Amino acid sequence: MLSDAQPFRIGTRTSPMAMAQARLVRDHLARTTDVPTEIVGVETSGDRWYGDLSELGGKGAFLREVDRRLLAGEIDIAVHSVKDVPGDEAEPEGTEFTAYLRRQEALDALVLRKGSRYRTLSELPPGTRVGTSAVRRRGQLLKHRPDLHVVRIRGNVNQRLEHMDGDNTCEGLILNAGGLARAELGDRISQVIPRELLCPAVGAGVVGARLRSEDTEVVGLLKDLDDPGTRLAVTAERAMLQRLRGDCGSPVAGHCTVEEDGALSLIGMVFSDCGGMFLHEQAQGPASGAEALGERVAEALLSQGARPLLTPDRRAREERAAMQRRARAQYPRHAPW
Repeated sequence: MLSDAQPFRIGTRTSPMAMAQARLVRDHLARTTDVPTEIVGVETSGDRWYGDLSELGGKGAFLREVDRRLLAGEIDIAVHSVKDVPGDEAEPEGTEFTAYLRRQEALDALVLRKGSRYRTLSELPPGTRVGTSAVRRRGQLLKHRPDLHVVRIRGNVNQRLEHMDGDNTCEGLILNAGGLARAELGDRISQVIPRELLCPAVGAGVVGARLRSEDTEVVGLLKDLDDPGTRLAVTAERAMLQRLRGDCGSPVAGHCTVEEDGALSLIGMVFSDCGGMFLHEQAQGPASGAEALGERVAEALLSQGARPLLTPDRRAREERAAMQRRARAQYPRHAPW
């Protein structure tokens, strides 16, 4: 139970973007209750690790330590980017996402280094280096622009921007547009990339508030923060992801929209991480069947042959390495680096 002596503790990662998301929840509570609040920053192993996230067990590395604090009663709410919630792991027992905040921009954006002469992806010349750590972005970029050098870059958004601006190792970064706006970095966006070129990640642009199910008083305080349309979209997207059971390195994209008549439209994609093979499915369904819609799209992708792409073998890794070597040979690095 909450009391005047104990503030409402909001736990999140320590990155600037995560703290900005936690402040959204804090500001809601300030408007709806007199209970004091406190944001508790948790530096996770995922924040400290700059290698491949799969070596830490996937994107769950960003969540587990925050959720552990929640289960231990050290915080009252865990705030997460829903795109970081894996689809191949069970939710922590005794917890629930009580609120999904209204979705902000789900699309990705091109951010260019300071002083760049370019403005859009189409303007970038062959051989240009573009940074991202997501196989989803890499696969789709290389489908449309196989002449680009897509390089892996990790760290929180501010660190990535500083790295790009400081040593010019890449001309641009691909980042979520909504997250940039939340972190007050929207002025760095050069181009919001259309969904036709870069389909978002499942849960992109959505902030989720996870609570202990037994904390009914706290659950009640956040009910008004839950956006019904966002919940429907996330339910469909995550049902698809969970049925596919892809891990953090799986090249999966999914985006659901609520149409004017209230129906849901879900697009799902699975592809090779170097853009050579693409599977695509889009379906519509009633709002009452959001979970069924997600499972239907996943089944269609599996029937098209998605499973091998979700569990890449040695041959696939060798194919990717060979394609990257060919690209480097054909499009050597050149100005403006």
